[in-house]
Amino acid sequence: MEIKRPYLMFLGDAPDPLAAKTAYGVAYWRPDWCVGQLRLPGCQADLKLKDMTIAEAQGAGVKTVIVGVANRGGVFSDVWVDVLVEALERGMDLAAGLHGRLRDVPRIREAAERCGRALFDVRHPTRVFPVGNGKKRTGKRLLTVGTDVSSGKKYTALAIELEMRKRGMKADFRATGQTGVLIAGSGTAIDAVVADFISGAVETLAPDNAPDHWDVIEGQGSLFHPSYSGVTMGLIHGAQPDFLVMCHEPTRRHVRGLPHYALPTLEECIEANVWAARRTNPAAKCAGISLNTWQLSEADALRTIDEIENRLGLPTVDSVRTGTAKIVDAVV
Repeated sequence: MEIKRPYLMFLGDAPDPLAAKTAYGVAYWRPDWCVGQLRLPGCQADLKLKDMTIAEAQGAGVKTVIVGVANRGGVFSDVWVDVLVEALERGMDLAAGLHGRLRDVPRIREAAERCGRALFDVRHPTRVFPVGNGKKRTGKRLLTVGTDVSSGKKYTALAIELEMRKRGMKADFRATGQTGVLIAGSGTAIDAVVADFISGAVETLAPDNAPDHWDVIEGQGSLFHPSYSGVTMGLIHGAQPDFLVMCHEPTRRHVRGLPHYALPTLEECIEANVWAARRTNPAAKCAGISLNTWQLSEADALRTIDEIENRLGLPTVDSVRTGTAKIVDAVV
């Protein structure tokens, strides 16, 4: 797919910043592509971009409106449709990464056909994948995993790729989620792949490569989240990682969306993820911890990083505050 730029980031009526993590991710990693944001009444997310109407976006030369907000179940809210139809009628394409498809919304599909505009449902694969086989592949692979969903796996993978490239290493970010696909321009939204083919899809995404090449694979879900553990296990086996990086949000007390499930400890998560990874790569190990400390002050964040590093004996970073140099040092 070729999604035209620049983008207008549609935040809809996102109830909190995490509900708009797609928009935040694209704006953070590809700021030059994003010229503005559109927020509906009640929106509690803010990318600090210029607020625009669809008419103003048209005047600014926007080519694609990115639906950068997600909700539980990934459905298109009725209150979004009027705005998205207007964008099509004013000559813009639409791209979204929800479980629901743009083309399955009758008014959006009809407007796109009538106006000759493109609809990009980046979460939905356009090819058939094989069943995974677990055979050893050449090249090196690093996979980000998490104690919970929305814990920094994508940001950490992108930051590690950036650090590796700064050092002249051969490295590619392999996107496995809708936001990552919009950032990378390619990839596979693993949670939309039929369960039996998840590991095969990851093997396809990160195939044999040069011995010194690194595939830095974006993790999804968590082995400890009752709703999303299945996609994580398939991704771990298909990635066949040499190294895992455990991502963690230290202020949480329960898994996201399920207050009746306490958040597991880092020790539990490292043990379980390494155990799972060693099924397809017996040499797999945890290279370090990446903390998402956005809710902590600078002083508290650095103190937490030091405490966890000393307790676990593993390089510990925040991919945004400190960068990932310590983790890259550990894997090379």
